[in-house]
Amino acid sequence: MKLIIQIPCYNEEKNLPATFLDLPKTIEGIERIETLIIDDGSEDHTVEIASRIGVDHILSFKNHKGLARAFSEGIDKSLELGADIIVNTDADNQYPGQDIPQLVQPILEGKADVVVGARHIEAIPHFSWFKKKLLRWGSAVIRALSRTKVEDAVSGFRAFSKEAALRISILSDYSYTIENLIQLGHQKLKIVSVPIRTNPKSRESRLIKSIPHFVGQQAATIMRVYATYKALKVFMTLGLIIILPGLLGFIRFLYFYWTGRGQGHVQSLVFSAAMLLGGLLILIFGIIADLIDNNRKQIEKALYRIKKMELEKAERTKDED
Repeated sequence: MKLIIQIPCYNEEKNLPATFLDLPKTIEGIERIETLIIDDGSEDHTVEIASRIGVDHILSFKNHKGLARAFSEGIDKSLELGADIIVNTDADNQYPGQDIPQLVQPILEGKADVVVGARHIEAIPHFSWFKKKLLRWGSAVIRALSRTKVEDAVSGFRAFSKEAALRISILSDYSYTIENLIQLGHQKLKIVSVPIRTNPKSRESRLIKSIPHFVGQQAATIMRVYATYKALKVFMTLGLIIILPGLLGFIRFLYFYWTGRGQGHVQSLVFSAAMLLGGLLILIFGIIADLIDNNRKQIEKALYRIKKMELEKAERTKDED
């Protein structure tokens, strides 16, 4: 059983050594532990320091691609390197590496495909009262949309089985955490949470430039990803919301018309026609989106099979050599 701990990095020369040194060297049930740094176009000495401290593998980007791309390509690289379990952690040393054994335990026991480390948010001193509430409310929304019971939806401290990693397909450029949960949750993989600790703050978050910016980005991600997996439901809901006022306006016009007071209420008829037409168009879009969604599911299955066959081929070639 091989575990690869991947760490996306962008200008982390100050924090990477502490993060790396805190990683476990042995875990019961794991024969080999390796580390992978995904250098997201760093402009400092992150790569040099990673080599100096003994990181096993380094994947470097020429340009800064963002956290979501770094995570996604790190997953692919970890699979290529033969990982049976992949742990993703942050380079700012927010998550204690010594909690990795409890993070991978449910996967080792066959009880989960994905494990998300749940921070004790209320006990984090540098989180404001509003941020704590926002994280709680946001996680509740994601639990409902992803059909999971994850307590900390935006936690980046996660463990993936090989099966789960093969099914990951990230489209966002901003962050992978929410998209990842909704995607794998709707593929009916077993996702659980385990409580974890957090280390003191080492630097300001680069992902959360401001609360409004963070909320806007995550809300856009939620709407886009959920609409991708539940296209018909989303468009049907929107269509009915628009059609209902149109029906009410039409009923209003008919009432005045039947009572002999229809003159002067033509605006109700115009309003109703516009709303009903708009609602019907959205319903048609929903049907088209649902057909596209079926094609997407087939493409995801094909990608999963291609990835699996490529890994099996690489393993056979390695054994022959």
